[in-house]
Amino acid sequence: MENYQKILREDFMKFFRDTEKLNELTPDDRVEIFRTILLGSCDFSKDLLNEILGDYCVDNLEVIDRKNGEK
Repeated sequence: MENYQKILREDFMKFFRDTEKLNELTPDDRVEIFRTILLGSCDFSKDLLNEILGDYCVDNLEVIDRKNGEK
């Protein structure tokens, strides 16, 4: 395992909220973070996915809740 400096939550959040620092991340870094940051299936909801699609101006996809038949 690589040696790394332990960072505090506050340091991470400060980095995360700093656009200049975020621009240092590669596209692959961003995908890795996006894919792994949530804890599990309970974090995903129709509303969250629709918000993300809206935030990224993705208008060719829609989320359907199979349990309720809602779009």
